[in-house]
Amino acid sequence: MGNTMQKSEETKVEEPGLLRQEEDSNFTCEICTEPMLAIRKFKNGSLCKHPFCLDCIAKYIEVTVEESTGCIECPGLNCKQPLDPLSCRRIISKPIFEKWCDHLCDSTVLGSESCYCPYRDCSVLVLNECMDNLKKIKCPNCKKNFCFLCKIPWHAGYRCNESRHLRDRNDILVGELIEEKRWTRCYNCGHSVERVSGCRDIKCKCGVQFCHQCGGPFHFGPSKVMKATKKPADSSWSWRKVLVGSLDYGLQAER
Repeated sequence: MGNTMQKSEETKVEEPGLLRQEEDSNFTCEICTEPMLAIRKFKNGSLCKHPFCLDCIAKYIEVTVEESTGCIECPGLNCKQPLDPLSCRRIISKPIFEKWCDHLCDSTVLGSESCYCPYRDCSVLVLNECMDNLKKIKCPNCKKNFCFLCKIPWHAGYRCNESRHLRDRNDILVGELIEEKRWTRCYNCGHSVERVSGCRDIKCKCGVQFCHQCGGPFHFGPSKVMKATKKPADSSWSWRKVLVGSLDYGLQAER
């Protein structure tokens, strides 16, 4: 009787192991519904675990890529998980994999802000990956500065809404000087001002007050605190006249 009980206990211990081994050995593909060995089972990284054979997944990817699809979802019922390209690389041909990667890149570009470098000797595609409101950026390829909003070489000292037709070589040089010296110009008359010390509230010779940081006019908010509000400046003036006029007038900053 003792021997019989011992055999019964051994049988109970071994049964779960046998079941796990059987589950690992065979599965049924949800696409072709054929029984398969575990070695033929596709593994989608750690994203999902639907049972598909390698041949069916490879064919599914090939057909989907030919339809110009970037992100390929798992073919499992109601599954929205994407297929991991790296997990699929070994089961599809190199041309299909490269085409899939091209589609993924195209879909990424279409879903983000992008522009081409405006310099003719470069013209590389630049993406706004941080999704901030970019203006002045440096091309990662040619290392030259340009305006992401205007899609032109960087317009030092000029706002985007100012006509580029008013700029000549001297205007550009003056604009670069204003940017280098961190001067700010009055939004009303366009004079450039250098703040040596004191607060940001600047009173121009023309009578208006503006913020030296953003160039916008000041106004009192509900809490009686001075706030700055940006306002586009008139673009009908000349940079050279403005600079000379500013220095002659001797604009001062209120303290």
